[in-house]
Amino acid sequence: MSVINENLLKLQKLMKEKNISLYVIPTSDNHSSEYISDYFKSREFMSGFTGSAGTLLVSLTNAYLFVDGRYFIQAENQINGTNITLEKIGEPNVPSINELIKSLLKEGDNIGFDGNVLPYYEAKNYIDLVNYVGGHVVSIDLINNVWEKRPPLPNGKIFILDIKYAGKESKNKIEDIRKEMIAKNAKYNVITSLDDIAWILNLRGNDISYNPVFLSYLVIGEKTIDLFIDKSKIDLDVATYLKVNKINVHDYYEIINFVKLIKEPILLDYQKVNYEIVSNIKANIINSYNPSLLMKSIKNPVEISNQKKCLIKDGVAMTKFMYWLKNNIGIIPITEISAQNKLYKLREEQEHYIEPSFNTICAYKSHAAMMHYSATKESDVPLTNEGMLLVDSGGQYLEGTTDITRTFVLGEISKAEKHHFTLVLESSLNLMRVVFLHGCTGISLDLAAREPIWREFLDYKCGTGHGVGFLLNVHEAPNGFRYKIVPERNDSHVLEPGMITTDEPGIYLENEYGIRHENELLCKEIMTNNQGTFLGFENITMCPIDIDGIDPKELSKENREYLNNYHKKVYKTIKPFLTKEEARWLRKYTRKI
Repeated sequence: MSVINENLLKLQKLMKEKNISLYVIPTSDNHSSEYISDYFKSREFMSGFTGSAGTLLVSLTNAYLFVDGRYFIQAENQINGTNITLEKIGEPNVPSINELIKSLLKEGDNIGFDGNVLPYYEAKNYIDLVNYVGGHVVSIDLINNVWEKRPPLPNGKIFILDIKYAGKESKNKIEDIRKEMIAKNAKYNVITSLDDIAWILNLRGNDISYNPVFLSYLVIGEKTIDLFIDKSKIDLDVATYLKVNKINVHDYYEIINFVKLIKEPILLDYQKVNYEIVSNIKANIINSYNPSLLMKSIKNPVEISNQKKCLIKDGVAMTKFMYWLKNNIGIIPITEISAQNKLYKLREEQEHYIEPSFNTICAYKSHAAMMHYSATKESDVPLTNEGMLLVDSGGQYLEGTTDITRTFVLGEISKAEKHHFTLVLESSLNLMRVVFLHGCTGISLDLAAREPIWREFLDYKCGTGHGVGFLLNVHEAPNGFRYKIVPERNDSHVLEPGMITTDEPGIYLENEYGIRHENELLCKEIMTNNQGTFLGFENITMCPIDIDGIDPKELSKENREYLNNYHKKVYKTIKPFLTKEEARWLRKYTRKI
């Protein structure tokens, strides 16, 4: 019997003892984070599926893993041999988790979950479902009784982000938040999302891989600021900084007792604050997005200037990687992992580099058909001078956060591969060039990218782009490009000048290949007249597209011109940081087509 099946049996035994018929295990932590530290990886431990999103539902006899289109192939492979049924979200005849729960519930049944890691809005769904059958929810961490060698909570130090990077003092951000609180008739704002807390306080940490945040809670009152954190994370400099900014520091776990005592209206976000906190609040709750959500997404002039600087650094690393790859493929041994490690090394050479912004995807040939493939010792394959290599990667710098994808042609490719490479580029360029009236959302603009691919009856099972944080989470709400509203993504806000959003359409053919091109776009005002305010995008990623994969005849005239101008700018921007040999090579790969 597999270890996964043994653990499921242990969990089901505990469920029976606690009179729990269904147990929900989300991919989350106490703060509804997208990426989580090892301590919180309960779903991965119980299922064997290592993707960054998904929910495991366990009944007394069965288990079901819900994943979206990014992970269909990966999840199918990783749960093979277990007693877990894969539920492909959004596919025909596949129930949602709520629909499946409703079909499984019997009179008097109870649903269990760890209320610390489940956002209240999700828990509310389960409360409604069990109320219908006369049962109740049980908030309990059963996984802790199954997971014998569970990792400890992270304990990284935090540091102050200098104003020359942040661009705005923490006290001024808090003043802005208090104005929004007054407008919503709230006396307190309970904030549990880690990127919001880090941005508000101009502090950063390293409690979660790829995300420079720290486990904490923040409560902003009319005249008080209270931070809940493991105090061992705070050194003397940070302690002084907090004191100067009149921030009261409490133990991390004191948050529950603190909110119990609040008697005046509290502003909080049910999508972010966990069930355990909300269920202990006695005061009136105003459910709304945190004011910091939108403030954080609209970068200030200093943040924008810094973000452009870090994208140049990142472009240098990526260009040097492309040069190395093109000049060494078929000559020296290279594998997915060794190529990935080479890119890590090149980024590490850049000033103020901190760490990757997410787990690098370095996927050769058919591996690239898996959107979130991650090379392992078992899956690693040698690269040869044929086919394509997809590399999706990014870095965290003091100056910002980067996210870039390039698909590299390593040698001979088929006519179909070249056609699809060009088709994806046409889609990406369409979005880069779009002009739109203020008031549009990403849903309004998604068609610009997706329509050329749809025209050939193809699609990609993800959004076209997402917001990017500033030395924060690489995926940041509330801006994005997507053709339909997905509530849990919260990426359909009106696009505002200062927002940075990725542009990354793709084509993924199972067992064949995957192609994606990705740049970061800065939303800017173009002009205002009596018709309204017109916006567009500045392409701020600086790295060539591999012209070896392009059929110029299949690009529109406008897109060819845009690409040629972009490559001209890339050459001028990146050349000063290259050797003479690298610069000569870059001239070739940014030539006019």
